[in-house]
Amino acid sequence: MSTITLPALDLVVTPTAHTAPAVLGVPGQINLDYAATAPCATAAAEAVNAILPWYASVHRGAGALSQRCTLAYERARQTVGDFLGARAEDHVIFTRNTTDALNLLAAALPSGTTVVTFGGEHHANLLPWPGNPLRLPVPSSPAEAVRSLSAALAELRRGDGCPEHVLVAVTGASNVTGEVWPIADLASVAHRYGARIALDAAQLAPHLPVDIAALDVDYVAISGHKLYAPFGAGVLAGRGDWLDAAEPYLRGGGATARVGAGTHDVVWNTGPARHEAGTPNLLGAVALAAVCAALQVADRDALRADEERLVTRLRDGLASIPGVVELRTFDADAERVGIVSFAVAGRDSSAVATELGREHNIGVRDGLFCAHPLAKRLLTEASARSGLSLPPTALRVSVGLGSTEADVDALIEALR
Repeated sequence: MSTITLPALDLVVTPTAHTAPAVLGVPGQINLDYAATAPCATAAAEAVNAILPWYASVHRGAGALSQRCTLAYERARQTVGDFLGARAEDHVIFTRNTTDALNLLAAALPSGTTVVTFGGEHHANLLPWPGNPLRLPVPSSPAEAVRSLSAALAELRRGDGCPEHVLVAVTGASNVTGEVWPIADLASVAHRYGARIALDAAQLAPHLPVDIAALDVDYVAISGHKLYAPFGAGVLAGRGDWLDAAEPYLRGGGATARVGAGTHDVVWNTGPARHEAGTPNLLGAVALAAVCAALQVADRDALRADEERLVTRLRDGLASIPGVVELRTFDADAERVGIVSFAVAGRDSSAVATELGREHNIGVRDGLFCAHPLAKRLLTEASARSGLSLPPTALRVSVGLGSTEADVDALIEALR
C-alpha cells in the first residue's frame, strides 16, 4: 500500500508501548463470548470521543472540520494497512465487516472464476461465492488441508477445461474450534498452481499477527467488532487489479470520477474509492485504526503466551467435568486461538447458556455459530469419540484481552 504523508493530528490517542490494550466491561459480568463480538478497547472509545467534536463530511469538503476528518479517515486506512502488512500495490477498502468484505470480493471476481474452499468455513466464506464453488472436505489435520488443496488444484489445472482464474478462500482460525490453519503453506500451494488466495482473518487477527506480505496471501478480510473496535467497520485488503476492473460494489457519490448527462456516461474511480460510495463510516475506521495502533506497539508474544495459558486452563477444566466433550477438527494439541466449543451430554445447549447467564452472570454462545456444516459434523464426531449422546447444538467459550483466570474458573465451577 502506498504511503500517505499526513500532518500530525491531535485527535489520535497514542497507545502506551508494550502494554496490553485495555478493554471496557461491566463489573460483575463475565464476558466469554469474544468470538462473536469482542469488548470495546479503551483506545477505540477514546479515539472516537476525540474525533466526535470534529465530526463532519469526509473527502471534498473545504472546511476545517471536513479536512480534519478526511485526514483522520485516510490516516486510519494507512494504519490498518500497515497493521495487516499490506503491499505497496494493495488496496485497503473499508467495509462493514468480514461478511461484507468477502461479498465485495465475490462481486469483484473476474467472470468464470472458480472458487475453492473447505467445508469448515464460516458462512461468510461459504455463501457469497458465485457459480458452483468447489468445497473440499473438512481435513483432519493442517497437513491434510495442504495435501487436499494441492490435489484439487492439480485436478483443476488438468485438461482443456482449466479455468483461467481460481481463488482459494480459507479461514485463518476456525470460529468453532479456534484451530489455526496453515495459511502460508496453503498460499504457497495456491500460487504454485496459478491461483489466488483470500484469507478470512476475522478470528485470527485479534489473537495473532496477520501479515499479507509475509503470508503471501492475495486478500485479507477482517471485522472491527472482532478486533475490539465495535463501531461497524471491516476491511478488505489486497491486490487492486480485480477490484479496479470490477463494477463498483456500491454505486453513488464518491465512487465516480465523472458523471455525464447520459445514462451510461460514467467514469468510475479506481482504488478504494471505487467500492466506498456514500458517506464512509469515519468513526468505525478511526476506532479500528486505534486498536491496530495499540496492538502494533504491544508485546504480542507476551499476549499470546498469556492467552495460551488461559486456554489450557479452560480446556483442562472442561475435560475434568463428566459429560462435557470438546469439539475439534485437528488433533488435541493443534495450535489454536482463544476459542473452545463443547457440548454437555444430556443437556440442551441453549438451556445451559441461559442458566450460565441468569444464575452466574457468565456470557457464552450457543448454537452452530454460523458454521452449520462444520459444527454439525464435529458434534457427530464428538459423540462417536466419547460414546455419549450429545445435543444437536454446542456451546462456545472465547477469550481475549481482559480475560482472566478467575473468569475461566468461574465458568468451570458454574458448569460443575
